[in-house]
Amino acid sequence: MQRYLFKFILLTLFFAVTFAAANAQKVVEPTDVPAEWSKPYQPFRIAGNLYYVGTYDLASYLIVTPKGNILINTGLANSAGIIKQNVAKLGFKFKDIKILLTTQAHYDHMGAMAAIKKQTGAKMLVDEADAQVVADGGSSDYALGNGVMSYAPVKVDRVLHDKDSIVLGGTKLTMLHHPGHTKGSCSYLFDVKDAVRTYHVLIANMPSIVIEKAFDEVTAYPEIEKDYAYTFDAMKKLTFDIWLSSHASQFDLQKKHKPGNTYNPEAFIDRKGYDEALANLEKEFVEKRTKK
Repeated sequence: MQRYLFKFILLTLFFAVTFAAANAQKVVEPTDVPAEWSKPYQPFRIAGNLYYVGTYDLASYLIVTPKGNILINTGLANSAGIIKQNVAKLGFKFKDIKILLTTQAHYDHMGAMAAIKKQTGAKMLVDEADAQVVADGGSSDYALGNGVMSYAPVKVDRVLHDKDSIVLGGTKLTMLHHPGHTKGSCSYLFDVKDAVRTYHVLIANMPSIVIEKAFDEVTAYPEIEKDYAYTFDAMKKLTFDIWLSSHASQFDLQKKHKPGNTYNPEAFIDRKGYDEALANLEKEFVEKRTKK
């Protein structure tokens, strides 16, 4: 018990020092990004107490509970206002956000996290393998970092490990460690319920490859090839009813839902689409690992 307590104290001190040092640096968010990442999108109810509050392509999800709400992903820095407006349009209070989660520690999903944390006072929970990157604003990311912060650093309140639970107001999410895209990329499994049925939901971080180098050249992440292989194997075995992802384009949001459409959870039941998307990414992975 004392050993785990000592480890927790050391991690807390480490992230506090990292967070303080990062705050002294300048944030340089990339500007050569798709317009769809900042384009507003009408918020809507996906299923049960799960809502879409993101932009046209950068997915953000709001899970509403009697004890407060959970926000997963925030998009670019300019998404803070869009997400706040979307939450209000749905009839919910922004201040009721109690927990912040992310599927990966890249700027296109973490850009507005610090601002939203400050405005709501919510707690930031992060996969342990991405905790340092979150605390230093992305500067230590193996692929996109290069010592430059691409988003404002965020204080980590709790580190998560594979299959850890996040519980709030009767809703329980299970975090799944799916490394590769970032060292701490992760997905979430949970149930939502409406008047008709219960849906088992997967918010997946699809394991796309963000580096041009060969895997054995990525010295900052020597386990990268092994981690990708693990993730593909693990994700193929998952069972769910509805699947969503970090980017709307990855699960064909605009084909499944048009602004103004009535409530239709069935539109997001798409195992075939998930399997095809995962298979296409795995093909890229196999080609890269065999190309020398």
